[in-house]
Amino acid sequence: MRTYLDFEKPIAELETKLNELKKLADQTQIDVSDAVVKLEESMVLLKQDIAQNLTRWQRVQLSRHPDRPYTLDYIEQMCDEFIELHGDRTVRDDPAMVGGFCNISGQTVMVIGQQKGRNTKQRQHRNFGMANPEGYRKALRMMQLAEKFNKPIVTLIDTPGAFPGLEAEERGQGEAIARNLKEMFMLKVPVICIVIGEGASGGALGIAIGDRVLMLENTWYSVISPESCSSILWRSWNFKEQAAEALKLTATDMQLAGLVDGIIEEPLGGAHLDYGAMAATLKKTILDNIAELSAMTPAERINARIEKFCKMGVFTE
Repeated sequence: MRTYLDFEKPIAELETKLNELKKLADQTQIDVSDAVVKLEESMVLLKQDIAQNLTRWQRVQLSRHPDRPYTLDYIEQMCDEFIELHGDRTVRDDPAMVGGFCNISGQTVMVIGQQKGRNTKQRQHRNFGMANPEGYRKALRMMQLAEKFNKPIVTLIDTPGAFPGLEAEERGQGEAIARNLKEMFMLKVPVICIVIGEGASGGALGIAIGDRVLMLENTWYSVISPESCSSILWRSWNFKEQAAEALKLTATDMQLAGLVDGIIEEPLGGAHLDYGAMAATLKKTILDNIAELSAMTPAERINARIEKFCKMGVFTE
């Protein structure tokens, strides 16, 4: 059963009417095809209107939609073959960070991403997509393996942040993320980073240094979540909508600020409505960017990567 967000309730009402009309036609054998077509057209127009007028907070809600595809969903849809790799060779395997070699239309790629869970048990197992230090060390191990075999790297970012627990800090959470930032700048192979859901703080940045940094249409990327920002500024989560507006964290905002290289369009209504179409778009984007980046030498890619990130930010003297 599909889950509807608050602002999607008008769509739910139309879909209910449409289903009732189709059911009535089946039961009575009455031709209602004209009415069905009109309702379907109205639904498309309504979806377009809602999509064009989404607030920043509503896009945050869409990025967290419980039906939204996660990393393993995209891997299943895009890859002809996938070999998952486990462990950081130091502490343990972190289920919040997944990855391995996969074959995308004949192109071998190292895919790495954060993975959330669908139900309570899975969410606990995946730690809600919040990686521990060993998760970032695991990701770096896979990146270095990809570099060894000269294979492109694709990272899929979807996390509410790195795990903030005491044990994570004791095992060097900050150092693990900082090392990833340093090492990703110097990788000799093409690196493509895509925000597929939530892109929060260092948890996202730890696998987001690449030649191309892209965002799906209904995602967000920020140093802090709207709720956390609200709790700091107003000492309450009740101002999260105002915080989202102030943070300017949507894909459009990030592109205008020069912090990401592009936006990947989602199916009308969001990626959760059509996994196949979204995965096909993502697959084409990945292959196109790999082809473009492969034409450059490793030195050219590294220099361009460093230059791109050095240009970010605004300062006055």
